[in-house]
Amino acid sequence: MIVRELRAALAPAAVPAPAADGRGVLRLVFRTWPFIRPVARHVGAVVALGAVSALFVGGLTVLATDLLLNKVLIGEKLQPLQATLLNLDSGYVGAAAGAAASAEIGAENREAGEAIGEAADEAGAAAEQMTQAQRRTVRNRLIVWVGIGSLLTLSAIGALPYYGTWVRHQINQRLRVAMIARAERLSLKYHSHAKVGDAVFRIYQDSAMIVNLVEEAVIGPAIMLSALVWGLVFIGFFSPRIALVCVAAAVPMIWLTAKYTPRIRSRVRANREANSDLTSRLQEVFTALKVVKANRAESQMLERFDSDSRRALDAAFYLRLEMALLSAAVMMVGGGLLVGTEYVLAGWVIVERETYLGAAAAAVVGFVVWNVGSFTIGRGKVEETAYHGFGLVRVWCQIQDLLIGLERAFHLLDLEPEVVDVPRPRAFPRLVQRVVYRDVAFAYGDGAPVLDGVDLEASAGTVTAIVGATGSGKSTLMSLLLRLYDPDRGAVLFNDTDIRQLRIDDIRANTAIALQKNVLFAATVADNVRYGAPDATLSDVEAAGRIACVAEFVEPMAKGYRTELGERGGKLSTGQRQRLSIARAVLRDTPILVLDEPTAALDAETEQRLLANVAQWARTRIVFLVTHRLSTIRNADQIAFLEAGRIVEIGGHDDLMARPEGRYRRFVEAEAQGAEAA
Repeated sequence: MIVRELRAALAPAAVPAPAADGRGVLRLVFRTWPFIRPVARHVGAVVALGAVSALFVGGLTVLATDLLLNKVLIGEKLQPLQATLLNLDSGYVGAAAGAAASAEIGAENREAGEAIGEAADEAGAAAEQMTQAQRRTVRNRLIVWVGIGSLLTLSAIGALPYYGTWVRHQINQRLRVAMIARAERLSLKYHSHAKVGDAVFRIYQDSAMIVNLVEEAVIGPAIMLSALVWGLVFIGFFSPRIALVCVAAAVPMIWLTAKYTPRIRSRVRANREANSDLTSRLQEVFTALKVVKANRAESQMLERFDSDSRRALDAAFYLRLEMALLSAAVMMVGGGLLVGTEYVLAGWVIVERETYLGAAAAAVVGFVVWNVGSFTIGRGKVEETAYHGFGLVRVWCQIQDLLIGLERAFHLLDLEPEVVDVPRPRAFPRLVQRVVYRDVAFAYGDGAPVLDGVDLEASAGTVTAIVGATGSGKSTLMSLLLRLYDPDRGAVLFNDTDIRQLRIDDIRANTAIALQKNVLFAATVADNVRYGAPDATLSDVEAAGRIACVAEFVEPMAKGYRTELGERGGKLSTGQRQRLSIARAVLRDTPILVLDEPTAALDAETEQRLLANVAQWARTRIVFLVTHRLSTIRNADQIAFLEAGRIVEIGGHDDLMARPEGRYRRFVEAEAQGAEAA
């Protein structure tokens, strides 16, 4: 049964289409360039240092192996380059090396070559073995060089990853900031239907893939390829045939990787989507915890979380399984390469076959014939080549993951804001004398119109109450004032200027709003009040607090306005949080003030004092009140009654109540009857 389930899970029919073709992948990689460009020289430095380190370690390994196995243990004399590096005289150099040097020079200068050749013949007659004292000297100096090389290698191992980490996270920081900036610019139409958890996962997790792109798709492969090339060069130094066999082994590895890539891409996408949904579920659980407890829905919420968590775990499991199957297939090819080449090399050692370059290489290293040292180096380089080939396949699988992650991250950057500044915005009016809604219509997406043909004018020094049943369009009307949306028809004007001709930042800098669902932060009372005006002094904060009736509950606190609040202002009551939100709006001292259900959680006495303070403070400002409370509405200069997206009545409270069949009057009477019944 388990086998059948596993086969069904891995069946091609269960795997979605690949995420992107080759061109799409390249476009995605090129899109990372703006974030990499500021640190491009550092990326190049990391790659170069990695390649140099690989060359240094590879060369040191070959040289040290020859010196230890052939020179110190067996006693063969040194090659000229080895003697030079160890700072030893010609007495340590073998005659064969001298003969090779003379033959090379003789090719350039025949007469000089004959003279040097005679000298080389005489040297060849000398003993070909080093003395015990010479071998000890070579051993001691080899230990010194290995020690120096080890220190350099350890320094590189310690410094290079630290340097690379700094480079990668500089790139990630730029992408995250760009994603947050774009998310902030997107209109509320997008945020009204987008999952918060999905946005969090994209910004926190998917954006991190640009770090892995630099490491896994640029730096890592570049270092691996350089090591692979140097390994093939060393193998070709001993036997070009073995090098060709290593290259040929790459063909089935590449074929297997190409066959599995679409499956891995599909698994990667499913894995990231499942984890994004799990993050959204977590956000939902903690946001609605009070509602969950109040409705005894813990088991239902736990069941949903368990389902999403299992889906995420399954997606991760099947992704790893696909990668493991590909890795196993590639390792079988690599294992066959190692076994076959080791068998051939062992046979060459037995017959002491001459290496490819033979005596021509005697000036550099002593691997003239296949011996124990040659076998050790040759086998090691084949193993290293197979390891790097397998490493590149593993990196390719990881690249599929990071490319899908980047695709999801860039999706957020690809979303175009619906509300944008015009190319040449006008200057904001020095004095806002009036706000005008002219034949404004608006709908969310393809739904029914929320506003349809709204006409309204509010002048400086007045309070305009926006009244209507739930869903009549009151909050949407204020959202258009802040340019959180743009109207589908008509215009909103400051004086005689369409606000679409003004800079968005100027509009919001000159319009303060206190929402019914106020948001407070885990900071001091003063910091919460000055959230929209960070440069305000403590005396300014206190003055705004007096207007919003904040002082009466803050000043008795031990630290007053310096008191730390819990997360989302959890230490305060709903009414206290509401007054802090109003103080925050007042502190901004803008010509336009919007109060959305500002006193819904206040008692009647506090409400009247607060509204009187705001009316006194706002004598030269335009104030909009969105409310259901009759006590708040009565004192407004004008009341606009919204019904089904239209302003059906407008006027003062007494005037509207004087209309026997008026809509506003029926609304007020219904509210009064409801309050009396309650």
